[in-house]
Amino acid sequence: MIREAKQGFLRFLGYHALDRVAGLLCGSLRVNRKNNEIFDEYVRLNKRFILAFWHGTMLYPWYYHRGNKFLGLTSQSKDGEILARILRKWGYTVTRGSSSKGGKIALGIITDFAKFEGSVLITPDGPRGPVMEFKPGAVVAALRSSVPLFLVGIGYQKKIHLKSWDKFSVPAFFTRVNLIYSDPVFVTKEMSKDEVDRLIKKCSDELNRLTEEAGVF
Repeated sequence: MIREAKQGFLRFLGYHALDRVAGLLCGSLRVNRKNNEIFDEYVRLNKRFILAFWHGTMLYPWYYHRGNKFLGLTSQSKDGEILARILRKWGYTVTRGSSSKGGKIALGIITDFAKFEGSVLITPDGPRGPVMEFKPGAVVAALRSSVPLFLVGIGYQKKIHLKSWDKFSVPAFFTRVNLIYSDPVFVTKEMSKDEVDRLIKKCSDELNRLTEEAGVF
């Protein structure tokens, strides 16, 4: 019992330290944003939307969009728990789930949140990949909640890649970061299933393009 309490305390310290380090790191970055005017107008007017970015680039967009009472979706894994704790400290409402575990419940929560309460941020290739392959959840939630979907590509000038399935990008302190937004993507209930499927593929290709463009300095 003492050992378990000690391990719990060490985990608590780890979460706290990681939150502070992540905040200091992201706060040091020099940000450049492109094609953000429509997105910023949605935020300013408190108009609801869903924002999607790749799992491997997610550190800075989570940080940048903090404090707006958005909802963030994280997995039910241990890594997802770490992220959930950080996001709550950054002002997010958090729900847990993924395509492999708790997915239907999570989809219902983010759909209702986007429809009635506020905006949602999501990594459409998480939590296990395939890397940079757009899963249907973000588009389906946009369809059911009747809100637009924005995509944002992120690129760090100097970074390291972790040895993880998503080659997670950790930017260097004080480096430059590009955020390039898409125009709003509207998913209408008049669309057929084939049209929605084609739109999911189009979103995947567009987010890859934005991410590649954001990586050019």
